[in-house]
This record gives sequence, C-alpha cells and structure tokens, in this order.
Amino acid sequence: MPYPTAALVTDRRPSPVREALQHRLEHLADTHRVPGAQLVVDFGTHVLSLHTGTADAATGTPFTPDTAVPLGSVTKAYTAAAVMLLADDGDLALDDPAASFLPELRALPGVTVRHLLSHTAGLPTGPDSDTAAGTTAARYLSAVCTAEDALFEPGTAFSYSNAGYVAAGRLLEEVTGMTWREAVRALLLDPLGTEPCFLGDARADRPAAAGHAVNTASGRIRTAHQNLAPLEAPAGAVQASALDLAALGKALIGRSEVLPHSAAAQMRRQEPAADPGVLASGWGLGPALFQRDGRRWCGHDGNAQGTSCHLRAEPESGVVVAFAGNAKGATAMWQDLTVDLARLTGMRVPTAPARPRHDRPVPLPECAGTYRNGGTEYRIDVGSDGAPTLSVDGDCPIPLACYPDLACDLIDPATGRREPGGRFHRDPATGTIERVQISGRTARRTGTP
Repeated sequence: MPYPTAALVTDRRPSPVREALQHRLEHLADTHRVPGAQLVVDFGTHVLSLHTGTADAATGTPFTPDTAVPLGSVTKAYTAAAVMLLADDGDLALDDPAASFLPELRALPGVTVRHLLSHTAGLPTGPDSDTAAGTTAARYLSAVCTAEDALFEPGTAFSYSNAGYVAAGRLLEEVTGMTWREAVRALLLDPLGTEPCFLGDARADRPAAAGHAVNTASGRIRTAHQNLAPLEAPAGAVQASALDLAALGKALIGRSEVLPHSAAAQMRRQEPAADPGVLASGWGLGPALFQRDGRRWCGHDGNAQGTSCHLRAEPESGVVVAFAGNAKGATAMWQDLTVDLARLTGMRVPTAPARPRHDRPVPLPECAGTYRNGGTEYRIDVGSDGAPTLSVDGDCPIPLACYPDLACDLIDPATGRREPGGRFHRDPATGTIERVQISGRTARRTGTP
C-alpha cells in the first residue's frame, strides 16, 4: 500500500499517553536546562507531535512544531539518501571509484561511493571548522585524501568521517550540476514536504532555533554560535524539525514513495566492515544501525553547536521516533525520554549499542604510543602503576580502563564513572596494536613512547 509522501498528519486528540509524554518533555527540559525541544512519535497508525519551551533564550521566541533545529550530523542521512537516489536512477553505481567523479580523490583509487557513505573509506575525521572556513571542498579533499593520511585500506574497517561526506556532497554536485543545497532540496527535501533551511542561509523563510550552552561559572544559559565551515555543509548544515526528521525516517524504512523501497533497504543493510564501536550496533549506507530486543532499528544522531537531534525508525513495526533539542543537555534528555517511551508505550527505542559488561580492567602496556587521524594526535601513556591515560592534541589526559577483549572505557576524573570509549585493534599478521578507535573515530599508530 502506498504511503503519503508529504509532511506527517499529527493526531492532536487528548489522550493519557500524550499528556504524560508532554509532562515528561517539559519536566526533562527543565531538569537538563534545555530551552526548547520537540518529540515526534509515529506509531504507524497515528502520530504524536509534542513541543515545549523557547527557540531562542535571548529573545524568548516560542518553540513550535515547525521550528527548524540545526541537525548536525543527521544531515549525513539526507546527503546519503540523495546519493542513493542518483544510484537508483543509474547516474552512478555504489561500487564506482569515487575518483571517477572527483579528481581530488585520485590518490585513493580504491575508495568507492559505498565506502564514502558507510564511513569505511579510511578518510580522516574531517576539517576543523574554524581553519577550514576559507578553503573549498575540492582543495580540502586534495590535501587530506592522500595515501599517507589513509587510516586503513578502503572497505576493511570503520572510521566516522566528515571528510567522507564532504566528498559525498561534492559527488552530488558533479553528477547533478547543482550545488549540494540545490540537489538535496530537489531530490529529497521538496518531495518529503520539508521546507528547506540550511545553516548560513539568510534567505530561509521558516523559523529556526538557536543552540545554547550553560555557563559553568554563572549557570546562565547563553546562545551558541554555529561555526560550521561552508565546505562541511553536506555533513552538518541541514536545519529541520522533529516532524521533518520523522518524514525522513518513514522514507528510510520504506513507508514513503520518496525513496524507492530497494534503495531504502540497501541503506539499512549492514556493511560488512562497518563496526562503529560505541556509536551504534552497525552501519549501513548512511544510517546508523541499532538492535534492541531482537528488533533492528536505523537512524542517526547529530550535535551542532548547542543542539542535539536524534532519529530512530524500525522497519518491521513502522514506528518512527524523532527528537530535537536546542542545548547540549538535550542528549541526556533524549536518553531519559526513551525510558519514558518504554514505560508509557512499551516502545523500547535504542540509544546506544549493547556491549559486554566489563568488571575488571587489565593492564595493557603495549597500547602506549601515538596515534593519528589526519591532523589529530591521540597519545596514550601508561604510568608506573600500569594505568593508561589518553590525551587528544595535548589536552588534559583522561584515564582509560582497558579490558581483555581490547575494549576501553573513558573514566571521568571527577567522578570515576566509566563511559564506553572504544577499542584497540591488532594487526592480524604481527599481533601488535596498530589502531585505536575512540568514539567511532579510528587513529593509526605512528609511534611508541
């Protein structure tokens, strides 16, 4: 049965679930110091759309269902879907070398379109938005897409990469002859019924939320400046509401004619080498993949400056859940809301992958050394007591807990609380530790202390 392709039609009738979720949304926004937030739950039979608070704490502008929020990395799901539409039309093939479209990738002839979308190309994490502001995407890619900077052979491992999506955006431009914004709008946003809104676009007609941060000294909430470099737009420049995200989620699970069912199924299929560690259970051609209670979900998380946005969709039931909040604390708010959803509706939405429980850390002295991902240096030192620490680009060292399976946790120095960090990887030929993956980003070993 075909499904509507335009914006979702919401159910505004009073109900105990609606009232309870609205109460929790308001309470959690206050608890986590989030000025405003949106929550959309598409049950397949009806849609609940909830919102609370203000879009901009400085002006008091109300948060509405239509308010667009900087999505951060959820933008990548839009870019990937647009590329998949080109593949479905036969304008490119997923296993085409990316360099056949982008000469700036000629130093990495083994990188394919598939590798770019699944973060398995071995490209560095991405540009620093402040230093990249004055350069072009092509010039940037020429500088970082080199054999010397490659983290691994394409298609053999996973490293979350904004650079890969800068390249995917350039691919859209080369194939369509349009700018990335024009291509995403024509191929995806307009058919989805999403009013286009991009960071840095002063011509946008729809209201947009500001990001916010809490001043640690005074406790005051302040507006955060969005500093995404223009060349990074395909990785993080879309602004949209939770209703818009839910419309994308419907397309990803085959409930919309905007994305052909075969293309949506390909996007949700696990790529063999895509092990994202703590980010998700797996990765497809754009979406992150999650598993909980035997059900397979897809979606994406994103953080811009002072915002946190999340999308989950489950193909078997047709359920879609979308959330957008305009402060850093909205990430914890989202996690708490999933607990409320389970309690109130029985819907168990995954936020992170399940992982083995580790009780006792073990010494891992051989992990000590320097590791690099593009211009970022990860340094791991092991003290006389055998306890390792991690420092990124010379920042204050963070204690690590290492385990027999080579997984590691980051330890909060203030509380001692362990948070999933990542994993070390051995060279299968020599048995030596050759890479470390922290929060989904892989760094290649370059030296020992």
